[in-house]
Amino acid sequence: MTKKVRVRYAPSPTGHLHIGNARTALFNYLYARHHDGDFVIRIEDTDQKRNIEDGEKSQLENLAWLNMDWDESPEKPGKYGPYRQSERSDIYLPLVDQLLASNLAYKCYCTEEELEAERESQKARGEIPRYNGKCASLSVEEQVAKEAEGITPVIRFRVPKNRSYSFDDMVKGHITFESDSVGGDFVILKRDGMPTYNFAVAVDDYMMKITHVLRGDDHIANTPKQLMVYEAFGWEAPEFGHMTLIINSETGKKLSKRDETILQFIEQYRDLGYLPEAMFNFISLLGWSPVGEEEIFSEEEFIKMFDSARLGKSPAAFDNKKLEWISNQYMKKLDRADMAQKALPYLVDAKLVEENPSAEKLAWVEELVSLYQPQMSYAGEIVELSTLFFNDTLTLNDEAKEVLAGETVSQVLEAFAKQIAELEEFDAANIKASIKAVQKETGVKGKNLFMPIRVAVSGQIHGPELAETIMLLGKEKVLDHIKQSSK
Repeated sequence: MTKKVRVRYAPSPTGHLHIGNARTALFNYLYARHHDGDFVIRIEDTDQKRNIEDGEKSQLENLAWLNMDWDESPEKPGKYGPYRQSERSDIYLPLVDQLLASNLAYKCYCTEEELEAERESQKARGEIPRYNGKCASLSVEEQVAKEAEGITPVIRFRVPKNRSYSFDDMVKGHITFESDSVGGDFVILKRDGMPTYNFAVAVDDYMMKITHVLRGDDHIANTPKQLMVYEAFGWEAPEFGHMTLIINSETGKKLSKRDETILQFIEQYRDLGYLPEAMFNFISLLGWSPVGEEEIFSEEEFIKMFDSARLGKSPAAFDNKKLEWISNQYMKKLDRADMAQKALPYLVDAKLVEENPSAEKLAWVEELVSLYQPQMSYAGEIVELSTLFFNDTLTLNDEAKEVLAGETVSQVLEAFAKQIAELEEFDAANIKASIKAVQKETGVKGKNLFMPIRVAVSGQIHGPELAETIMLLGKEKVLDHIKQSSK
């Protein structure tokens, strides 16, 4: 590549970081780092009514949590700022004036009521709604009269007639649009003096020397309008790449914020205790595939092998099971002390463990968490997994009661309770030895030995290592549970 690669992620601060936007940012980040280029964050905040408090902060904090860094942004300005569109009026307005002076744009005084009435009329005639060009040829006198009525105009771009606009998309290949398909002359400056998306984004990408624009498939219809703006100023357009949308793997439908089967925002995964490295890995595979069958890679490995030619042409499937599997691979690799520190706040928040626990309690928590670590996908999962250790009452479902109804159960539990009561050192090794002693004493072995003991002490059919579970429950609670199970 002759030019230095410069890419951008340009969110609107109208909400928190969505999984789809996180993917857009991540692919731009990987592309920039792979090519030793610049990754720019620009805030597209011209829609003042929809902006939310802390929207920008949420975007940046969650990108940082995913371990992305950037070269330029509002709080890390470079030489192409400002990096918020709301602060770039001094750049946009002279360019609007330039288009007006060259008759490539014009003032439009149509009111919202007039535009809506025209749209409804066009729909009634079976036509696709589009601006009818009513103000395209107003005389100076007519414009003065309109402004005398107190009407503030918008500025519309004159869409060339009967023109084709083509570009080679990095993902989809060669694409052509006809100028008549864009819906008529489009607004580039709103009544409030703010530029519209398609005008501002084209100006900003050019002024910030953006070389490649990687974005979602839903932006592809905007591309011809932006190409028209580039052409009007005689600017060279960047390369475009439109990534396929993300779908729910279960339903096959486009990922929607109304879909409650999938967590939609990065903050939700943070709050649950997912590891950022795991989320980085998972998102990197949403619409991009590496060579080979491996799926677990470090950030450095992703950067080294990222190839835009491997961006998928088919929709990217968001698979919860795959997310859980990838996350579990990272959880299992954590040092047990580190894992315990990540899980502890969730036990404290659930009021299962006191704040500032003693050293002895912390050691117990570490043992507890390590018991479940092999099956965990996120730190907050420990609360639901470990409930049996915090409940004094043994709860038995029908399947558990069926196990306890076996003919040798009372014999096994009586012998086990006696063994446990006599144990002086209550550790896993001695507990295993006690179970073996019960087998020798009763002649019961295998499933008929282990299942009644597990159900009696925990109320569960399945669970982690039995001896470790019994040790962490403690002698007093184990004996009490055995007593409860016999009633």
